Amino acid sequence: MCSHRCSLATCTSDRLVDARDAALLLVAFAWGGRRRSEVARLRVEQLIEEVPVPFDPSDPKSSTLPCLSIRLGRTKTTGAEADARVFLVGSPLEVLREWLTRAGIAKGPVFRAIDQWGGLDDKALTPQSVNWILKSRISLAGFDPKDFSALWATRRLFYRGGAARGFVAGGDAAVAASFRAASSELLQRTGAAAG
Repeated sequence: MCSHRCSLATCTSDRLVDARDAALLLVAFAWGGRRRSEVARLRVEQLIEEVPVPFDPSDPKSSTLPCLSIRLGRTKTTGAEADARVFLVGSPLEVLREWLTRAGIAKGPVFRAIDQWGGLDDKALTPQSVNWILKSRISLAGFDPKDFSALWATRRLFYRGGAARGFVAGGDAAVAASFRAASSELLQRTGAAAG
C-alpha cells in the first residue's frame, strides 16, 4: 500500500486539524507533488472554479466530476507572468472544499495553523510546518519519516503513488511537464475556460 494512502488514513476524525491535513495531503499529491513552499503559500485567490469534467471523456452521457484550476504564479521553473495552472478534479477537490467550508476560509491562505484548542490562525503555514505535518502523518501511518527528505517528501510520496499507477517519473522537470501537459489536455478535451 502506498505511504500517501496510509498517511491519509490518519486524518479520519472530525477534528479541524484532520480536515486540514487531509486536504493538504490530497492537494499536495494531486497537485503534482508541489514543493512545500508552494503548498504553504497557496491562497484562495489562486483557486478558480472550472466547468465540471466528464468522468469518461469518450462517453457523452458520462457523469461529471468537479474541477478547479490552481494558478501557480511564480514557481522555481516559471515566472510570475506565466499563466501556468494545474487542475484538481474529483475527491481531492471535494476534500479541499470541505476544509475551506469547515474552517470558514473565503480568502487568504488556504492552509493555516490550528492551535491545540482547535482555533484557526489567519496566517499561512510555513514550509517547515508543511514538512512537519507530512512527516507526522507519515509517522502516524507507520512509516519512518527519515525515509523522506524534508525538501522532497511530497514529491517522493507522489512518485511512489505515480509509479503504482504506471506514470514514468523522470525527475522534477518530467513530472512537472506531464502535469502541465495533462492540465492543458484537460482544458482542450473539456472546453473549460482558459481565462
